[in-house]
Amino acid sequence: MSMKSQSFVITPGEQVPLRVVGETISILATAQATGSYEVFLQHGPEGAGPPPHFHDWDEAYYVLEGRMDVTVDNRTRTVSAGEFIHIPRGVVHAFRLHAGGAKFLSINSGAGAAQFFQEMDREVGGEMNIPRILDVASRHGVSVPPPPAVQ
Repeated sequence: MSMKSQSFVITPGEQVPLRVVGETISILATAQATGSYEVFLQHGPEGAGPPPHFHDWDEAYYVLEGRMDVTVDNRTRTVSAGEFIHIPRGVVHAFRLHAGGAKFLSINSGAGAAQFFQEMDREVGGEMNIPRILDVASRHGVSVPPPPAVQ
């Protein structure tokens, strides 16, 4: 990101909602625009959220409305409105929105998530087409480990 970033404002009318695995995600800032980080407004109904996964960028959530269970390294914690959680790059994580759904900001270091979300919306849309989801994820450096074997 050698390009110098400029000040900018994104109005509600400029936010384009993307459909990503049961959630609606609006890109507020890309790394190309900021020079270093990406920000998203995410919301969805109860039960929405990605499977356990990891990627090469740090990620943090700030919950605006509702509650969500966030699992980081097999430890689950409920995060409520007004709370912030940081997830380091390379760590397996997932979240699930509680009853009534939730709305939160997602802040990501570096580039990657914006292009991933755009392609998920374009290639998969609202479908739960697991092979297509995994294909798009792998092209963007998002790894979904296999579930643990049932003993």
